[in-house]
Amino acid sequence: MERKVGTISRGVRCPIIRENDNLAEIVVNSILEACEAEKFELRNRDVIGITESIVARAQGNYATIDDIATDVKAKFGDQPIGVIFPILSRNRFAICLKGIAKAAKKIILMLSYPSDEVGNALLTYDQLDETGVNPYSDCLTLQEYRNIFGYQKHEFTGVDYINYYKELIEECGAEAEIIFSNQAKHILKYTKNVLTCDIHTRVRTKRLLKEAGAEKVYGLDEILTSSINGSGYNEFYGLLGSNKSTETKIKLFPRKCTELVEKIQQIFLEKTNKHIEVMVYGDGAFKDPQGKIWELADPVVSPGFTKGLIGTPNELKLKYLADNDYKDLSGEALKEAISKSIKEKTSNLVGNMASQGTTPRQLTDLIGSLCDLTSGSGDKGTPIVLIQGYFDNYTD
Repeated sequence: MERKVGTISRGVRCPIIRENDNLAEIVVNSILEACEAEKFELRNRDVIGITESIVARAQGNYATIDDIATDVKAKFGDQPIGVIFPILSRNRFAICLKGIAKAAKKIILMLSYPSDEVGNALLTYDQLDETGVNPYSDCLTLQEYRNIFGYQKHEFTGVDYINYYKELIEECGAEAEIIFSNQAKHILKYTKNVLTCDIHTRVRTKRLLKEAGAEKVYGLDEILTSSINGSGYNEFYGLLGSNKSTETKIKLFPRKCTELVEKIQQIFLEKTNKHIEVMVYGDGAFKDPQGKIWELADPVVSPGFTKGLIGTPNELKLKYLADNDYKDLSGEALKEAISKSIKEKTSNLVGNMASQGTTPRQLTDLIGSLCDLTSGSGDKGTPIVLIQGYFDNYTD
């Protein structure tokens, strides 16, 4: 009988992970126990996703705000620090800002507007239109901003992030000055020492600052790239991808993820004789139409994956074939014609009209987003995701 079900995504429960746990063993056992309990079998090219959070926890990849302060102090000394383009997040950035502020005498915090890089809004575009303010050219002081826009709270969190960040800096013993601009070089009117906090645009921002005459330029990806007094670290992403653990401690993005996924893949091959693809995933890459928030606050969707997940989909659009190439066919003849097209498709469909609209994104971004949506970020208790049938097509 032909298969009647396509892609299936299952959240899989596992024990609460602690530092030094054997995560590879826990993942394998959790999947095998789920198979037995729910009466399904593993297949070749199934995909297992493991949330980055439990990988970092098993590694003990944590640091304190004092560790952050030590590194920032070593890089900037006593000079005023321009902290630019942070995202508006109590979980992601506020805890990092505490460490940065503990290292400084003065912070000039430059916020992008009307929203941050990932879509958290200070304002709406309608408000900009009403006031005539041009966010691409107009740079505002805090007083100018308040005179024009007043006080706004975030739609979902109920937080006035401007006041929140200002008070946080001052509570850590530093002077705080808040300004608003989307031009990186504007910060150089206040200080030549800049810590840029954007995620996906950081390389360009650093280049623009250096070309404009900045003296010291670092990104969050360059803070805690090595251990400070025995702390955790991430050699590639620094503070990017970190989030709050306690009021004084952060969990960093995990390290050595490729080693972990390849080990898990090998264990599954030995135990089940199945070739399973494995990836570590963080934030998915999708936008919320209501809040306008672009989910991806991590530097990448997946910091580690097995080789079978390299690349992009290579798919034909069934509705295009049905409405164009085979518009005069129906029933079994239509099914056979479409199946033949799929079986005979080339390995590269770039430029083929029948592949238009098939979203040529990286497999790890697509599958990681599916994993993130499946596991959620709350209390589902399923930090492992098993995806079956993702690489199937109409002919399987």
